[in-house]
Amino acid sequence: MFLVDMAVGGIIGIGVGALLVGLVAGFFGARYFFKKQLEKNPPITEKMVRVMLTQMGRKPSEKQVREIMRQMNSAR
Repeated sequence: MFLVDMAVGGIIGIGVGALLVGLVAGFFGARYFFKKQLEKNPPITEKMVRVMLTQMGRKPSEKQVREIMRQMNSAR
């Protein structure tokens, strides 16, 4: 009887341990790939800000573009 309980407890322990290892590995793997994607494809660039302001009918100055980029980076 005692050996059966130990076997069941061991199986459950291995299952929980494997789940935790998988969660940790998945988290760090997803984080790595997400950072890699953001480096390749940044969400917005200074050129995009200039085009956006131009489409709104404004002539963007360098100061305006840098201010908008600073605000967006600080919001992250």
